[in-house]
Amino acid sequence: MSEDLLSSRRIYEGRIVNLRVDSVRLPSGRITEREIVEHRGAVAIVALDEEENVLLVNQFRSAVGEELLELPAGTLEPGEDARACAFRELQEETGYVAEHLEELYLFYASPGFCNERIWLYLATGLTLGSQRVESDEIIEVVRIPLDRALEMIGTGEICDGKSILGLTAAGAKLLTL
Repeated sequence: MSEDLLSSRRIYEGRIVNLRVDSVRLPSGRITEREIVEHRGAVAIVALDEEENVLLVNQFRSAVGEELLELPAGTLEPGEDARACAFRELQEETGYVAEHLEELYLFYASPGFCNERIWLYLATGLTLGSQRVESDEIIEVVRIPLDRALEMIGTGEICDGKSILGLTAAGAKLLTL
C-alpha cells in the first residue's frame, strides 16, 4: 500500500518544527490531504550509573501543561549526528558525561502526523561534569533506581512515551546480562 503525492505546500516554518499539507491519491483513487509535522529528529538517553540508578529530568512541558519526569533528550542540530547529539544533550541536561553509549532503538514518535525519529541510547560509565541547560530550560535532575522508575511507569508517574520505551528497554537489557 502506498499513496501518490500530488502536491505539497509548507504552511509554517518554525525553529523546531515545520508544518506542510500534502495532497495525496489513495490506492482507491480517492484524493485527500495529509497534515505533516516535519522535525529534524531527536535523541533520548537512558543514563545508568554503576548502582543501576537512572538519571531523569523533571521539567514543565507547555504542550501538556504539566511537569513531566523524562529521560534526558533533545533535538538534533541541522546536520548533527545522533550519537554526537546524545553525548551533548546528556551533558547539557544532566551535567554527566558518558564513557559508553549504545544505541538501543530508532523509532518514530507519532507517525500518524509527524516524521520525527528518535534515537534511543543507553549511556554508562557516567562522570559528573557541569550542566549546561539552554536559557529557556528549567531542569531538575532526578536520580532514582531503575526498578523504581519501572514501577513509576505502572503508576502513571512516568507517562512520556520515549521514557517508557527507554526505561523498559534498559530493564529488559539488564535482565539478559
